[in-house]
Amino acid sequence: MTQFASYKDRNFIAVIGDEDSVTGLLLAGIGHVNGPKKNFLVVDQKTPISKIEDTFIEFTKNKEIAIILINQHVANDIRQLLDDHDQAFPTVLEIPSKDHPYDPEKDSVLKRVQRLFGE
Repeated sequence: MTQFASYKDRNFIAVIGDEDSVTGLLLAGIGHVNGPKKNFLVVDQKTPISKIEDTFIEFTKNKEIAIILINQHVANDIRQLLDDHDQAFPTVLEIPSKDHPYDPEKDSVLKRVQRLFGE
């Protein structure tokens, strides 16, 4: 068995973001509901940070999720959790939203790449 054999079962993309981003990605076909478990979380101003943190942790422990997409403005609310996530899978990618443009200075993946190359 190769090192990557356990990753072949990671078939899902999870998303944490605002309503527009999540709706668009669900319409594109990434939605998966298994009983009470979903692979998405819609975040608005009323969503407690603890709910975002719990969902992120749940997604990182889920062996079926390969990629977690998270709006960058939501990622800023749980930045320490993102910075502490050091596993290859699931890969965490920060994406812009309609109301919040992408800022490469805040992207944790980009920061890691820059450190790797000594920038």
